[in-house]
Amino acid sequence: MVKLKQLRHGAGLSVRALSERSGISKRTIEDIEARGDCRISTAFVLCKALGCTLNDFYEEEAGE
Repeated sequence: MVKLKQLRHGAGLSVRALSERSGISKRTIEDIEARGDCRISTAFVLCKALGCTLNDFYEEEAGE
């Protein structure tokens, strides 16, 4: 699962602001937050826009 919503809120960004900063559509960001997953290439772009790492972006799975 991804922690996009948490990271976005922590950065004080709306979906629209993150969309503008990252170049990823609002709809895609909303879908990722609802589903909890995305392609690694999309995650990389979002991490760059949020100033975080991929490790920050993904929640650890139980048992890892």
